[in-house]
Amino acid sequence: MHDPVAWNGERGWDVIHFPIRRMTHRRPEKFSREYGVDTIRDQDGQASGEAEQADAERQARWEERDRAAASASRDIADVPAVEVITTTAVHLLSAAAVKVGLADDPATQTDLDEARKLINALAGLITAGAPEISDMHARSLRDGLRSVQLAFREASVIPDPIGKGPGEKWTGPVN
Repeated sequence: MHDPVAWNGERGWDVIHFPIRRMTHRRPEKFSREYGVDTIRDQDGQASGEAEQADAERQARWEERDRAAASASRDIADVPAVEVITTTAVHLLSAAAVKVGLADDPATQTDLDEARKLINALAGLITAGAPEISDMHARSLRDGLRSVQLAFREASVIPDPIGKGPGEKWTGPVN
């Protein structure tokens, strides 16, 4: 460990003093408004019955939402590998399509550098995952990949040479 040195040249951990100041809130009503803390109390300092009831209702709603979320979500161990691969590919394909400019607002959403990265990742996933997933799944993913690659070529101001575009390392030249 590093041995601290004080300004006066003395060594040791006991020479560095950090002033620690306790924070006290003299005006709890101001503190509660600023930080969203519920400090409303009755005259005797106890929380009101209405507040306790509201807390109980809020807690019940949270527990109900937790149960609904738990029942709606699936454990990753229950999801087949084919579904994980195709879902990931569809997410990459959608993101690449947006970055290439195939979305609602191409003027603000087009980013060809990001699109290149997404298309490369998608091409690698489809190429590596094709033997593992059925031809039915791989064919539609390859069609989507080809469409995004062609859209990238059209959106590029300076087009890449044939065979050097995004993902063409894994898919071959796209015309």
